[in-house]
Amino acid sequence: MLTSPVRKATTHFRIRSIRNARLVHTSLKVLNTANRATAESYKSSKSNWSGTNNFTHDLEFARNMKPFKSYRVMDHKGHILDKNHEPGIPKEKALHCYRTMVQLNVIDSILYEAQRQGRISFYITHYGEEAMVGCAAALADCDVVYGQYREAFMLLYRGFTMDEMMNQCFSNDLDFGKGRQMPIHYGSKKHNFQTISSPLATQIPQAAGAAYALKLSGKRACVACFFGEGAASEGDFHAGLNMAATLRSPVVFICRNNGYAISTPSTEQYKGDGIASRGIGYGIDTIRVDGNDVWAVYNATKAARQIAVEENRPVLIEAMTYRIGHHSTSDDSSKYRDRKEVEERAKFDNPITRLRRYLENMHWWSQEEEDKWRKEVRSSLMRSFNAAEKRKKPALENLFTDVYDEMPPNLIEQKRELDQLIRKYPEYYSINEFASAIDK
Repeated sequence: MLTSPVRKATTHFRIRSIRNARLVHTSLKVLNTANRATAESYKSSKSNWSGTNNFTHDLEFARNMKPFKSYRVMDHKGHILDKNHEPGIPKEKALHCYRTMVQLNVIDSILYEAQRQGRISFYITHYGEEAMVGCAAALADCDVVYGQYREAFMLLYRGFTMDEMMNQCFSNDLDFGKGRQMPIHYGSKKHNFQTISSPLATQIPQAAGAAYALKLSGKRACVACFFGEGAASEGDFHAGLNMAATLRSPVVFICRNNGYAISTPSTEQYKGDGIASRGIGYGIDTIRVDGNDVWAVYNATKAARQIAVEENRPVLIEAMTYRIGHHSTSDDSSKYRDRKEVEERAKFDNPITRLRRYLENMHWWSQEEEDKWRKEVRSSLMRSFNAAEKRKKPALENLFTDVYDEMPPNLIEQKRELDQLIRKYPEYYSINEFASAIDK
């Protein structure tokens, strides 16, 4: 369960005025004061461990540290808990966040059913984690994103079209990945979104290295790297965070802790205080936020980005959320959690509902606008869906290209052999569904 709202006396992360970028930066400098001191002590002792002040006569084992609390801005009714933490973003930007969340929700509903009908091979929904769109709102378009599975909100927010999304999910001839990836493994050079990779956590050390390259280039940009708490159990997580800390890479690590990884409850996955406590051990500024509160996610990401860009240092954000849907269409979550628990969380802690109430409190949204937008999204999606489904698959040539600059002899021979088989046994190797026949 998420913790109670952060109060002035106990907050780990104080932002005096989110409208003032300099004060936001100063605020994150004093986030989690006790834990930050621990991180600084770790850094200094690492370089000068033999100093007199680093020794004691007490034989004492450290058992725990002060637990992290979750930074929260907005309650479940859409009210800002502390006006000093009001995000202060303009109406259109707030509406863009909400429309993206609703758009993603509609897409999830239709594509999940499409997979069940056998029209696409695989799908992963974002149910319950839509508030992470706050990250997209806080980042700049020049920032490079390394996603895991549930970051389609980032692409939609940046302008990735539903045509492009459907083409990828159907792996047709217009798919940017040329049919080589499973559905939802999006990628877009135009939107600075690295192609998603199926193996868990491989993006974490890649993000650390890419951020280091950004620093060397002198660009005022950072890398945002997303992953789940399950991926944090992989070795790549530890390698990536350690690399980023020692190289001072401008990367913001964002862990979506949805409680269940692929199918393992977090209570069975780790004993410590979640993922946030690990950041301190690597000397990384760390904060835990209410991952169902879009403005908490936004404020934290905005401040974290400033640290990464201005100081060339990594930051870790742990967003405490809840996966309402199954892990994927290959999963049945009723095998490891109670259905009533899911229904209660969907009803009482829905991130879309929370933001909608905020917008209604501001008189920025109405039921009429809600109905109109959902109808518009569904209509547009179905046009893209039907068009993508009718297109042919990528050309067979793509089986052999894009690995080498010049195709080596063994691939040339394999391509020739495939051509011969197709011509010799056309009844078994139909090529009508592909964009073009293989060359001689």
